Amino acid sequence: MTEVALAEVAFLPVDQYLHPLLPMIWFSVVLFCLTMYVALDGFDFGIGILYATRTDEDDRETLLSAFGPIWDANEVWIVAFGTTLLAAFPPVYSRLLSDHYLLSLAIVIALIFRGVAPELREHRDNDQWKRTCDRLFVAGSTLAPILLGALVGSWVFASGMLGVPSLLTSLVVVCLSVTSGAAFLAMKTQGRLRVEVRRYGIAATVAYLLAVAALLSVVFTDDSASVRDQLLAAPAPEIIGLTVVISVVGVLLARHDRARLWFGSTLTLSGLLGSLVAVLLFPTIYPAGGYTIEETIVSPLALNLVTVLGLPVLVFVLWYFKFLYGVFQGPIEEGGYGH
Repeated sequence: MTEVALAEVAFLPVDQYLHPLLPMIWFSVVLFCLTMYVALDGFDFGIGILYATRTDEDDRETLLSAFGPIWDANEVWIVAFGTTLLAAFPPVYSRLLSDHYLLSLAIVIALIFRGVAPELREHRDNDQWKRTCDRLFVAGSTLAPILLGALVGSWVFASGMLGVPSLLTSLVVVCLSVTSGAAFLAMKTQGRLRVEVRRYGIAATVAYLLAVAALLSVVFTDDSASVRDQLLAAPAPEIIGLTVVISVVGVLLARHDRARLWFGSTLTLSGLLGSLVAVLLFPTIYPAGGYTIEETIVSPLALNLVTVLGLPVLVFVLWYFKFLYGVFQGPIEEGGYGH
């Protein structure tokens, strides 16, 4: 199929896309990758934040085991986000990273702490060593969503990383991470630990709704980012309404101990958040520079080649994640995962 598609590209005029909507499709692909990262690595961050509430060594080992086989794979989506942004919108990629160079570097450092600390923890049977690694793990898991939220908020609202919308976006991402982390742990744990993470998850869901309400109120009232019209026009009100409904449903599922469905609802919340970001950006893609999708997309020939060669890879990655999560499904039991 790829050979046939390449042949079609070869016979197309150099100024013609494989499909007229291809720039919009790639705008969606970029935000899809970012949404997948917030959804999947987000619950890893949430587990790391909830790790700070555990004092029992068995509880800590259980939390590390719950996400240990999959956290590294989840980070693929931040690479996919950067790769697709560079491939389809190189001016936005360069401007986003150059305008937020120190912030991007801080995110990388936080991710290193989050990833390395649990690995180093197992190399020495020393209480002080384990405490140090635990603190680095919690710090990295907490700072990463805070900084990521600041980056996304500054990007979408052109507010700068210390602007109120950016700080509130950080709070939104942290609360969503704790919510999804608690839901994931509810699927993987049993007994007392399961009850406690459910309680944290319900509180985080309420905090998430309040943070979203505060963020939307600020950007709507101030409107310095010129998003008021987008918030009033479809589909933004519908997305916001669905966010409230899904959050309430998630709380009810948590209370009734329907962990798998609850976790599904948190993934839906991530999808709704990503959809809202797309609505607020469109038709621009970098508001601080006034860049639109049409102005920053690569040439038709380059985008056609990226589509033919890149989208099959993305489909394979999605299949791999389905396989991976299938292998490591079920709660944590003595000695590993159950089925």
